[in-house]
Amino acid sequence: MIDSFELGSEFFEGLMAIDVTIVEQASQQPCPHCGGPLYRGDYPRKPRGGQIATSAEGWMRRFSLCCGSEGCRRRATPPSVRFLGRRVYVGAVVIVAAAVSWMMATASAAVRATGVPSRTTRRWLRWWRDSFPSTRPLVELSARLIPPIDRRQLPASLLERLAGDRPAAVSKLLSWMAPISTRSWLPDSSFVRAEM
Repeated sequence: MIDSFELGSEFFEGLMAIDVTIVEQASQQPCPHCGGPLYRGDYPRKPRGGQIATSAEGWMRRFSLCCGSEGCRRRATPPSVRFLGRRVYVGAVVIVAAAVSWMMATASAAVRATGVPSRTTRRWLRWWRDSFPSTRPLVELSARLIPPIDRRQLPASLLERLAGDRPAAVSKLLSWMAPISTRSWLPDSSFVRAEM
């Protein structure tokens, strides 16, 4: 099913456009801490893409906002479909490499297909199996998918169930996962899913 998978530059340009829209919408909101105005305060990132996402390695900035009120000045980083929290690899790689690793017969075959070390994909598979099932995005997504997804085979079981070709399924899953890509954004992140 997912044996060799490379996401093209158009896919990543689409994710960049979604993140631009998200940060523009988020900048119109008040500071979640004090209610003051928010201004752009992006910070540097050096993402990895493995063999799956070489186009994404050019993303050198994580969009972020800072409060403009004196005395607050706290960071409010809105959700992102490009980055999945503080992980070094871009979000699409976390999804695809874990799915490929799940489906490959050997760890070395998964490394050859993705370019991501097997130790890293094992750690991601543990996260998909142990931590991700209790997150709000998966609970909400599971409620929409009938029959239920097989949680033991995450993320592969999700990708199989989401409509569209493989890149479209990855993009939809990233949109659903965007609220867990940050801890500093307190308001409702449901506006991210308007892109789906």
